[in-house]
Amino acid sequence: MRCTHTAPATPRTRQRKRLSDANKRTHQPSCRMNDAEFQQLARAAAACHMSIASFLAHAALKAARDLDRTAAEIASERDVITELFAVRRHLSHMGNNLNQVAKATNSGADVPHTRAVLQAVRAAAQRVDAFTQYYLDTATRTG
Repeated sequence: MRCTHTAPATPRTRQRKRLSDANKRTHQPSCRMNDAEFQQLARAAAACHMSIASFLAHAALKAARDLDRTAAEIASERDVITELFAVRRHLSHMGNNLNQVAKATNSGADVPHTRAVLQAVRAAAQRVDAFTQYYLDTATRTG
């Protein structure tokens, strides 16, 4: 009679190859994450069928091997965020101006700066279009 509590003859999961003594990972860096960041990390590791520690090591080493591209991606992301905040500010100012024009027009007042406000709206729309096209072109080349 065979005992069902003994270990199977072959492991059920694929065992990773053990590193030689010279290549063993002896350092254990630490980082802090909030709950949302940790959950995102855990999902990414699970999607790659890796432990969280292995996924972190793999991702960090990959980024460290390609510092130029990583720096470019970070710079690009900062540029995008900076531009989006500038566009948001600009659109907010234009919205205020359009509201003032509409209020004055509805009250029957003469509104001499209407043309300038509408030109600013057109210029902003062109700026958003140009940025969007640049971003899409850049993403297409690097993606």
